[in-house]
Amino acid sequence: MPEKTHDYQNDEIVVRYRLSRCIHAAACVRGLPHVFDPNRKPWVDASAADGDAIAEVVMRCPTGALHFERLDGGPAETPDETNTVLPTPRGPLYVRGDLEIRDASGAVTLRDTRVALCRCGQSANKPFCDGSHWNARFADDGRVAENKLTGEFGAGGGPLVITATENGPLRIEGPVELWSSDANAAHRGARGTLCRCGQSATKPYCDGSHTRIGFVGDARK
Repeated sequence: MPEKTHDYQNDEIVVRYRLSRCIHAAACVRGLPHVFDPNRKPWVDASAADGDAIAEVVMRCPTGALHFERLDGGPAETPDETNTVLPTPRGPLYVRGDLEIRDASGAVTLRDTRVALCRCGQSANKPFCDGSHWNARFADDGRVAENKLTGEFGAGGGPLVITATENGPLRIEGPVELWSSDANAAHRGARGTLCRCGQSATKPYCDGSHTRIGFVGDARK
Protein backbone atom coordinates (compact mmCIF):
# COMPACT_ATOMS: atom_id res chain seq x y z
CA MET A 1 0.00 0.00 0.00
CA PRO A 2 1.49 3.39 -0.99
CA GLU A 3 2.50 5.46 1.99
CA LYS A 4 1.33 9.05 2.28
CA THR A 5 4.25 11.45 2.29
CA HIS A 6 4.77 15.07 3.22
CA ASP A 7 7.37 17.03 1.24
CA TYR A 8 9.48 19.93 2.50
CA GLN A 9 12.01 21.58 0.24
CA ASN A 10 14.44 24.36 -0.53
CA ASP A 11 16.24 25.03 -3.81
CA GLU A 12 18.68 22.17 -3.20
CA ILE A 13 16.73 19.30 -1.67
CA VAL A 14 13.31 17.77 -1.02
CA VAL A 15 12.78 16.04 2.32
CA ARG A 16 10.07 13.36 2.22
CA TYR A 17 8.42 12.31 5.47
CA ARG A 18 6.32 9.17 6.00
CA LEU A 19 4.39 9.49 9.25
CA SER A 20 3.50 5.78 9.39
CA ARG A 21 7.17 4.85 9.64
CA CYS A 22 8.15 7.38 12.30
CA ILE A 23 8.71 6.10 15.86
CA HIS A 24 10.26 9.35 17.11
CA ALA A 25 13.81 8.06 17.31
CA ALA A 26 14.72 11.78 17.04
CA ALA A 27 18.04 11.32 15.23
CA CYS A 28 16.97 14.18 12.94
CA VAL A 29 16.07 16.45 15.85
CA ARG A 30 19.41 15.86 17.54
CA GLY A 31 21.27 16.34 14.26
CA LEU A 32 19.65 19.57 13.01
CA PRO A 33 17.23 20.92 15.63
CA HIS A 34 16.72 24.17 13.69
CA VAL A 35 15.50 22.15 10.68
CA PHE A 36 13.62 19.37 12.48
CA ASP A 37 11.49 20.67 15.35
CA PRO A 38 8.47 18.56 16.38
CA ASN A 39 7.09 21.46 18.42
CA ARG A 40 6.69 23.61 15.30
CA LYS A 41 4.23 23.50 12.40
CA PRO A 42 5.36 22.61 9.84
CA TRP A 43 7.92 20.64 11.80
CA VAL A 44 10.50 20.60 8.97
CA ASP A 45 12.03 23.90 7.83
CA ALA A 46 14.21 23.03 4.86
CA SER A 47 15.26 26.67 4.48
CA ALA A 48 17.24 26.47 7.72
CA ALA A 49 20.20 24.50 6.31
CA ASP A 50 21.87 23.61 3.03
CA GLY A 51 21.22 20.44 1.06
CA ASP A 52 24.39 18.63 2.13
CA ALA A 53 23.72 19.13 5.83
CA ILE A 54 20.10 18.04 5.54
CA ALA A 55 20.96 14.97 3.46
CA GLU A 56 23.58 13.84 5.98
CA VAL A 57 21.11 14.03 8.86
CA VAL A 58 18.25 12.43 6.94
CA MET A 59 20.50 9.40 6.37
CA ARG A 60 20.72 8.98 10.15
CA CYS A 61 16.97 8.27 10.36
CA PRO A 62 16.86 4.57 11.33
CA THR A 63 13.29 3.88 10.24
CA GLY A 64 13.12 5.23 6.69
CA ALA A 65 10.50 7.76 7.75
CA LEU A 66 12.75 10.41 6.20
CA HIS A 67 14.24 10.31 2.72
CA PHE A 68 15.52 13.00 0.37
CA GLU A 69 15.79 13.92 -3.28
CA ARG A 70 18.43 16.34 -4.49
CA LEU A 71 17.36 19.15 -6.81
CA ASP A 72 20.84 20.62 -7.26
CA GLY A 73 22.70 17.63 -8.65
CA GLY A 74 24.12 16.73 -5.26
CA PRO A 75 24.77 13.11 -4.24
CA ALA A 76 21.65 10.97 -4.23
CA GLU A 77 20.76 8.63 -1.41
CA THR A 78 22.47 5.26 -1.78
CA PRO A 79 22.29 2.10 0.38
CA ASP A 80 25.04 1.33 2.86
CA GLU A 81 27.70 -0.90 1.34
CA THR A 82 26.98 -3.61 3.91
CA ASN A 83 23.53 -4.82 4.91
CA THR A 84 23.22 -4.68 8.68
CA VAL A 85 20.66 -5.71 11.30
CA LEU A 86 20.84 -4.23 14.81
CA PRO A 87 18.45 -5.38 17.58
CA THR A 88 17.96 -2.29 19.74
CA PRO A 89 17.58 -2.55 23.54
CA ARG A 90 13.85 -2.95 24.35
CA GLY A 91 13.05 -1.92 20.78
CA PRO A 92 12.90 -2.87 17.10
CA LEU A 93 15.35 -4.25 14.61
CA TYR A 94 17.13 -1.42 12.83
CA VAL A 95 18.00 -2.64 9.33
CA ARG A 96 20.13 -0.76 6.81
CA GLY A 97 21.38 -1.53 3.32
CA ASP A 98 19.93 -2.63 0.00
CA LEU A 99 16.61 -3.90 1.36
CA GLU A 100 13.67 -5.72 -0.17
CA ILE A 101 10.67 -6.39 2.08
CA ARG A 102 8.28 -9.16 1.06
CA ASP A 103 4.99 -10.41 2.44
CA ALA A 104 4.17 -14.06 3.13
CA SER A 105 3.15 -14.62 -0.50
CA GLY A 106 6.56 -13.47 -1.71
CA ALA A 107 5.27 -10.20 -3.14
CA VAL A 108 7.63 -7.24 -2.77
CA THR A 109 5.95 -4.62 -0.58
CA LEU A 110 8.86 -2.20 -0.16
CA ARG A 111 12.35 -1.46 -1.41
CA ASP A 112 14.27 0.82 0.89
CA THR A 113 17.61 1.60 2.50
CA ARG A 114 16.50 1.87 6.14
CA VAL A 115 13.68 0.25 8.11
CA ALA A 116 12.70 -0.45 11.72
CA LEU A 117 11.03 -3.86 12.05
CA CYS A 118 8.82 -4.92 14.94
CA ARG A 119 10.18 -7.61 17.26
CA CYS A 120 7.81 -7.20 20.23
CA GLY A 121 4.88 -8.71 18.32
CA GLN A 122 2.51 -5.84 19.12
CA SER A 123 2.84 -3.36 16.24
CA ALA A 124 -0.32 -2.44 14.34
CA ASN A 125 1.88 -1.72 11.31
CA LYS A 126 3.64 -5.09 11.01
CA PRO A 127 6.25 -5.88 9.92
CA PHE A 128 7.28 -2.32 10.76
CA CYS A 129 7.69 -0.95 14.27
CA ASP A 130 5.08 1.57 15.43
CA GLY A 131 6.42 2.15 18.96
CA SER A 132 4.21 -0.47 20.61
CA HIS A 133 7.24 -1.95 22.40
CA TRP A 134 6.98 0.87 24.96
CA ASN A 135 3.44 -0.02 26.08
CA ALA A 136 4.22 -3.72 25.79
CA ARG A 137 7.24 -3.25 28.08
CA PHE A 138 9.33 -5.31 25.73
CA ALA A 139 12.39 -6.22 27.77
CA ASP A 140 15.04 -7.75 25.49
CA ASP A 141 18.43 -6.01 25.70
CA GLY A 142 19.34 -6.59 22.05
CA ARG A 143 22.49 -8.57 22.74
CA VAL A 144 23.44 -11.33 20.32
CA ALA A 145 25.43 -14.15 21.87
CA GLU A 146 25.33 -16.93 19.28
CA ASN A 147 25.59 -16.88 15.51
CA LYS A 148 22.68 -18.79 13.99
CA LEU A 149 23.05 -17.29 10.54
CA THR A 150 23.94 -19.76 7.83
CA GLY A 151 25.56 -19.56 4.41
CA GLU A 152 28.52 -17.56 3.22
CA PHE A 153 28.48 -13.81 3.71
CA GLY A 154 29.35 -13.02 0.10
CA ALA A 155 31.87 -10.24 -0.35
CA GLY A 156 30.19 -9.13 -3.57
CA GLY A 157 27.23 -7.67 -1.70
CA GLY A 158 23.69 -7.66 -3.03
CA PRO A 159 20.21 -7.08 -1.65
CA LEU A 160 18.92 -8.35 1.66
CA VAL A 161 15.49 -9.94 1.16
CA ILE A 162 13.32 -9.88 4.29
CA THR A 163 10.15 -11.94 4.22
CA ALA A 164 7.48 -11.61 6.90
CA THR A 165 6.36 -15.23 6.94
CA GLU A 166 2.73 -16.07 7.65
CA ASN A 167 2.23 -15.83 11.42
CA GLY A 168 5.91 -16.57 11.81
CA PRO A 169 9.39 -15.07 11.89
CA LEU A 170 11.24 -12.72 9.61
CA ARG A 171 13.21 -14.77 7.10
CA ILE A 172 16.35 -13.01 5.89
CA GLU A 173 18.20 -14.00 2.73
CA GLY A 174 21.24 -12.19 1.41
CA PRO A 175 24.59 -10.97 2.71
CA VAL A 176 24.10 -9.49 6.17
CA GLU A 177 25.92 -8.54 9.34
CA LEU A 178 23.93 -9.01 12.55
CA TRP A 179 25.23 -6.70 15.26
CA SER A 180 24.79 -7.03 18.99
CA SER A 181 23.48 -3.95 20.78
CA ASP A 182 26.63 -3.88 22.92
CA ALA A 183 28.75 -3.68 19.71
CA ASN A 184 30.78 -6.68 20.86
CA ALA A 185 29.67 -9.07 18.12
CA ALA A 186 29.00 -8.94 14.42
CA HIS A 187 27.83 -12.21 12.95
CA ARG A 188 27.96 -12.66 9.19
CA GLY A 189 25.87 -14.92 7.03
CA ALA A 190 23.38 -15.19 4.20
CA ARG A 191 20.30 -16.79 5.75
CA GLY A 192 18.46 -16.83 9.06
CA THR A 193 15.15 -16.38 10.87
CA LEU A 194 14.55 -13.57 13.34
CA CYS A 195 11.84 -13.46 16.00
CA ARG A 196 8.98 -11.02 15.54
CA CYS A 197 6.47 -12.45 18.05
CA GLY A 198 8.46 -11.18 21.04
CA GLN A 199 8.54 -14.51 22.86
CA SER A 200 11.62 -16.36 21.61
CA ALA A 201 14.07 -17.51 24.27
CA THR A 202 16.91 -17.11 21.77
CA LYS A 203 16.28 -13.53 20.62
CA PRO A 204 16.91 -12.08 18.15
CA TYR A 205 16.61 -15.51 16.52
CA CYS A 206 13.34 -17.42 16.17
CA ASP A 207 12.89 -20.52 18.35
CA GLY A 208 9.38 -21.48 17.21
CA SER A 209 7.54 -19.65 20.02
CA HIS A 210 5.19 -18.04 17.49
CA THR A 211 3.45 -21.40 17.08
CA ARG A 212 3.10 -21.96 20.82
CA ILE A 213 1.52 -18.55 21.48
CA GLY A 214 -0.64 -18.40 18.34
CA PHE A 215 1.11 -15.33 16.96
CA VAL A 216 -0.84 -13.47 14.28
CA GLY A 217 1.55 -11.70 11.95
CA ASP A 218 -0.97 -9.87 9.81
CA ALA A 219 -1.21 -6.22 10.85
CA ARG A 220 -4.87 -6.20 9.79
CA LYS A 221 -5.91 -8.45 12.70
